Amino acid sequence: MTTGSSSANRTTADGISTYLGQERALRADRLGTGGLLLSVLAATAPLMVVAGVMPTTFAVMGIVGQPLLFVVLGAVLILFGIGYAEMSRHVHNAGAFYAYISRGLGSTAGAGAALVALVAYNAMQVGIYGIFGFEVSGLLSTYAHVDVVWWIPALVALAVVGALGWLKVDINARVLGVLLVVEVILVVIFDVAAIGDPAREGLSLHAFNPDTLGGAGVGTALCFCIAAFVGFEQAPVYAEETSRPHVLVPRVMFLAVAGVAVFFAVSCWALTVAAGPSQVVGVARKESAGMLFSLTESRLGGAFTDVLHVLFVTGMFAAMLSFHNVVARYTFAMGREGLLPRAFGRTTGASGAPGTGSLLQTAVAAVIVTVFAIADDGPAGDPTEPVLHLFTWCGNIGALGVILLMAAASVSVIAFFARRGAAGAQAWRLITSALAAAALLVIAGYTVKDFDVLVGAGPDSALSWVLPGIILLALVAGLVQGLLLRSRAPEAHARIGLGNEAFRLEEAAQNVP
Repeated sequence: MTTGSSSANRTTADGISTYLGQERALRADRLGTGGLLLSVLAATAPLMVVAGVMPTTFAVMGIVGQPLLFVVLGAVLILFGIGYAEMSRHVHNAGAFYAYISRGLGSTAGAGAALVALVAYNAMQVGIYGIFGFEVSGLLSTYAHVDVVWWIPALVALAVVGALGWLKVDINARVLGVLLVVEVILVVIFDVAAIGDPAREGLSLHAFNPDTLGGAGVGTALCFCIAAFVGFEQAPVYAEETSRPHVLVPRVMFLAVAGVAVFFAVSCWALTVAAGPSQVVGVARKESAGMLFSLTESRLGGAFTDVLHVLFVTGMFAAMLSFHNVVARYTFAMGREGLLPRAFGRTTGASGAPGTGSLLQTAVAAVIVTVFAIADDGPAGDPTEPVLHLFTWCGNIGALGVILLMAAASVSVIAFFARRGAAGAQAWRLITSALAAAALLVIAGYTVKDFDVLVGAGPDSALSWVLPGIILLALVAGLVQGLLLRSRAPEAHARIGLGNEAFRLEEAAQNVP
């Protein structure tokens, strides 16, 4: 009788454990190399960078050597990726940054990093709704002769992104993949056209001359340009949804960094060739975000430029969906480990997607977009305010958070392998991580120092310290939460960053007769 009861109890426990396991773990084997690569590259929004970031950097900083900056940043991020990729072979967790930091620098530091990551990626995702609304409003006015305020298309996109967030991640990867590939093809066509029809100065390589990087604006230009790379570091977030994370995640990260560096360096150089190195700054200041479109229209015609405008919008949509997926997975990981309510640590239905996390991100985005819509006191149909504020403020807050997380992750790599007694075996990776951490901290310092320039505020504006202060506030709040967990729930504190490993330990304890 006792044996039968024990057997029945064990069977029941196994059934409950399996049921809980399906809810508390993301579905594996959903992404291969291609799907993972497309998912992370979509966040880089190549057309948005070429049409928006590059002309802005030329215009604001007046630095002709911007193409060389992409090469320099690519080298820095390769150094970062060497240690980061090695860490990904040992830690598989949807909360990549904070999981790595907690395993290297301790659970309390991990709790601080978790909240910084959640705020940073939410900010970057939400910020894009501003420029998305601006572009869609402009397209409707130009081609349909309909005046629509910016926040209407922004909220429609928000609803669509939220719905897609509930679907299987491989379906999202297909959507992102199609949009990304078309974007890249159009930019490559422009590059070829610019090289084939250069300005009067010809195929000049002057933009790659180190002398072009002189002046006080180089540090700030680095801040502008590094935001273009944000996305590649998201690969470990999907580790639990791949079949061989120890192989696929490092492969995708290096492919992404190298591909992005080469693609943006060549495309930025093509802009200098099309406008002329001596004229590119002046053209950027005159045309602003219309620079790429004016250069394409003179070489490829109005029809191509119209298509480019449309793909500019779809590229932003792809970036919003990519960041949404990342935020949902961070939320899931934090819920699973007690940093957020447990309800967020559950997947949804047959899709295996972190649906509750997706809902939270959608709600946060809706609130922020609504607040900016209410505060927009410009004339009807004028979407200038959200572009300057929602996109610029949130985008730079998010970029600062990600830069600091990368620096902290590099330090955590060193601590992680040193604690395991593997410092000697991993010496060259630890050296590259130290170099990356130093370079990233310098860039973060310039970002904070020149935040007023990045957000277009005056030098005495309170925004220059209030906006970066949001990241500091998130860090302090996360550290306080970590300290409270350590004193009140030491077992939960010890599980921070362990992910599925913690769940398996908990499951094993529940099944002990």
